[in-house]
Amino acid sequence: MRIRFSHISCNNVNAAGFHSARMSEATLEPPPLPAAVAEAPGRSWAGRISSALDWLFGFAALIALVAACSVIPVLNFLSLGYLLHVSGTVARTGRLRDGFIGVRKASVFGSIAAGVWIVVWPARIVSTFWKDAELIAPGSGIAHVWYIALILVTLITLLHILWASVRGGGLWHFLWPQPLRLLRWLRAPGKINGLQHTITDYIAGLRLPFYFWLGLRGFVGALIWLIVPVGILMAASRLPVGGSVVVSLIGGILLFLVAIHLPFLQANFAQSGRFGALFDWREVRHQFVRAPLAFWFALLVTLLFAIPLYLLKIELTPRELAWAPSLLFVIFIFPARILTGWALGRALRHEQPRHWFARWTARLGILPVALAYMLANYFVPFLASNGVLSLLEQHAFLVPAPLMAL
Repeated sequence: MRIRFSHISCNNVNAAGFHSARMSEATLEPPPLPAAVAEAPGRSWAGRISSALDWLFGFAALIALVAACSVIPVLNFLSLGYLLHVSGTVARTGRLRDGFIGVRKASVFGSIAAGVWIVVWPARIVSTFWKDAELIAPGSGIAHVWYIALILVTLITLLHILWASVRGGGLWHFLWPQPLRLLRWLRAPGKINGLQHTITDYIAGLRLPFYFWLGLRGFVGALIWLIVPVGILMAASRLPVGGSVVVSLIGGILLFLVAIHLPFLQANFAQSGRFGALFDWREVRHQFVRAPLAFWFALLVTLLFAIPLYLLKIELTPRELAWAPSLLFVIFIFPARILTGWALGRALRHEQPRHWFARWTARLGILPVALAYMLANYFVPFLASNGVLSLLEQHAFLVPAPLMAL
């Protein structure tokens, strides 16, 4: 499988940006695969299969990147912002495939990560020999030789990684360095300057500030909605049994009402860019009647996919392994965000309310779904390792990882 970083060749690197269409996509909109592959004229079956495998590899890398960001404080707003942007993009275009944003770019990072992991093994082995020599005979000539060898191998490895990335960043580029081409490339200083501009343009194209600001505002808006019902449920745990049941019921009803509106409020915010859209619940109710069954299905996936994730909170995950369960969180939440945007997109494209039968069928279908989510939150404090604090980890609406694991 050939994973490509760009189409930069050693003889033609310009300062305007990468020649690859993947590197020049400023909006992070991925090519509509596999439709684009099927319709590409003159492309061989081998090319189509290679492109499809590259897309799948990029999607896996994308999920891993979002999961990794979700367990790092501050960067977790990037992951939430990305997921909100997925909903907003699908709502605007009405196409599910448009929600797979940045898959080709993620393939770049994934291929480089895999290539780096392979080529650093010689440096790791030499490092082991040096440490063993120092352990057996500290300060000896053999240990000194291995230390010098480690420095040389490390420098060569770093140069190898840089050169493989410049050539394309594919696994083959890491396995076959082509040193003669490197020497010819280094003789042209203008190409090095062009590479600097190219990398700068590519990093700017990732739109990290945009995702961070979107995720931060989405987090704050969701927290404002959740603070009252979650706060009541947390307070109920400190009351006597009789009062606890009554207060928990009040908090559960409020959480029930918030849960059936908040996913679509966040999607509305993401597609419009207005922070006030996070609180325009009347607009969401108007949108519901124009696509009731789509809203019901999106809410079903969002809330029911969130419930099994509470099982991961029964025992606190060690900090160094926090990324592992976060993969499951992202895998469950990603399709929910896509479907939420899809439901909102259908409502935006329908001008008239649907038939009363569809509306009432959806309303009745929402009741057991939201009720199941409410009951799951009621029992979470008794099962989770963090107790009542686990109620703060509303991963269906906040950052896609348990906050207590950060």
